[in-house]
Amino acid sequence: MTTFQIIGDDFVLDGRPHRILAGTLHYFRVPRAYWADRIHKARLMGLNAIETYVPWNLHQPAPGTWVAEGRLDLGGFLDAVAEEGMQAIVRPGPYICAEFDGGGLPAWLFSDADPTDPDVASAGTATPVRSLDPRFIEPAGDYLRRVYDIIVPRQVDRGGPVILVQIENEYGAYGRDHGYLRALAELTRAAGVTVPLTTVDQPSGRMLEDGTLPDLLTTGSFGSRATERMAAVRRAQPTGPLMCSEFWDGWFDQWGDHHHTTPAVDSARSLAELLGLGASVTLYMFHGGTNLGLTNGANDKGLYRPITTSYDYDAPLDESGHPTEKYWAFREVLGRFTDLPDEVPCPRPPAPTPSGAFSAVISLSEVLGRLGSWRSSRVLPTMDALGQYRGFLACRATLPAPIAEGAPALLTVSEVRDRAIVESQGRRLGVLERMDHDTSVALPAGTRVLEILVEDMGRVDYGPRIGEHKGLVGPVLVGGREVTGWEVLALDLSDLSPVREALEREALPDGTPLPRAGQAGPPDVGRASFLGATVRLARAEDLFLDTRRWGHGLVWMNGHLLGRYNRRGPSRTMYVPAPYLRAGDNELLVLETDPVPAMTWSFLESPDLGPVDW
Repeated sequence: MTTFQIIGDDFVLDGRPHRILAGTLHYFRVPRAYWADRIHKARLMGLNAIETYVPWNLHQPAPGTWVAEGRLDLGGFLDAVAEEGMQAIVRPGPYICAEFDGGGLPAWLFSDADPTDPDVASAGTATPVRSLDPRFIEPAGDYLRRVYDIIVPRQVDRGGPVILVQIENEYGAYGRDHGYLRALAELTRAAGVTVPLTTVDQPSGRMLEDGTLPDLLTTGSFGSRATERMAAVRRAQPTGPLMCSEFWDGWFDQWGDHHHTTPAVDSARSLAELLGLGASVTLYMFHGGTNLGLTNGANDKGLYRPITTSYDYDAPLDESGHPTEKYWAFREVLGRFTDLPDEVPCPRPPAPTPSGAFSAVISLSEVLGRLGSWRSSRVLPTMDALGQYRGFLACRATLPAPIAEGAPALLTVSEVRDRAIVESQGRRLGVLERMDHDTSVALPAGTRVLEILVEDMGRVDYGPRIGEHKGLVGPVLVGGREVTGWEVLALDLSDLSPVREALEREALPDGTPLPRAGQAGPPDVGRASFLGATVRLARAEDLFLDTRRWGHGLVWMNGHLLGRYNRRGPSRTMYVPAPYLRAGDNELLVLETDPVPAMTWSFLESPDLGPVDW
């Protein structure tokens, strides 16, 4: 039987001192077909372990449910780590941050309102998360026990790869309830976890003191000044192996910002300094991957900034799984402390660059009624009150009288979460952007019908705004008077067959022909619209979709929702993994919400993640 312990100041594997050289790879951000490739390339760089978070909100999208198939098969991912001969570290939270939607906490935790009540305007009280409050600790306990059912039989002392399990995540930056941490540790042990337990916090202020327990291994999270910061970890815990379990080797991107990078030579120098202290390490990230679907998080410290679809992170392995300059710099450093395999990964080849015109376009309004059901509500509800935790909410209301000539009125709300397109009978009146602190739009004379498309652009993943509801918050006022008598429709984008059927028809029901490639040229998009195209490929290969001349919307490839694009950048391409493609015809489907003239599609040879700023 393999043993893994903490003895004195060492990790000890089968009786011998052992240094952990780990890299973070989130199974839920990588197509399952690519897990083995990414793990293998980690070993080729000199790593001996893979670390991952576990996202509660994906595994339990609703109370009492459990999803662990396909890309969410945690057990299969750990088995893939074992097959490569590597060890595994698991960080199940329940809070993970990770620049992920809601920090991994399911949005349903924060709503105790009845989603079937058509008159509910907001969802009751917010659950006190990361605490012993029964409204949190009971569902969190249920979630963790399900995760541990997967982890326990895969521990190293049972022939599996798991050597460490983390309790909570940077809790010292949030609170100091040691009773809560103790309850999580006891639950973990009671579930059968026998490997050493750890905590992680930044070595700053009181974070190490507030977020740790004396009998759990204290580790640090930082990306530079290793000697100073490891000294702080040692002061917080005088004995035990030194470990930086989040060595930040890059950074994440936000819409409207530059593409974050760190010079490879600087990151390698910091890594060498850390390893020279005898410390163990986990590179955050080894491979970032992609915020597939609508899973990106957001930050709001007075300025709301959603995370981009790309989670490239300027990591050693890029978003498409190929080595970067940082990969080779880190491999050289790791080679000073461990034996390296002779095999090395190949560079990324140029990707195919097909291009063409969209074959069909149809307004979202034409298919809206087939993507959900309209409901009546006296006042405008939040998305959460309707059980809509991601995506879009369509809203419409009729004013008591048209806006008078010569007396334009303002439509105002208290807060926009996160984007709202305001129209009247098909005429676009304005866009309310949370990123720009917009809360009002002018309504011209004659306006009587309001049509609003509200979009959740990512739930805050860090800080006090975790758990906030999405939608238009507070009453909707026109000319200072509340608008009542709403109809609302939560868009179900899980089944796009109504959209496909509409795009495939030769004409709309009234006989108006759809814009077709080769007839009137590339279509002009004026309102929120779906566009369809066929992409013909010789074989399935990774692609990089060019979004530089598009506006703001979503992309599906063969039914896989890749994520969101935004003309603000920095990302100018979207990664399309080969497992989502096939030789021959492939379906490209786009929901474009902004006006775009002569919209066409094309692919680039390599990713364009935007301008950088060091």
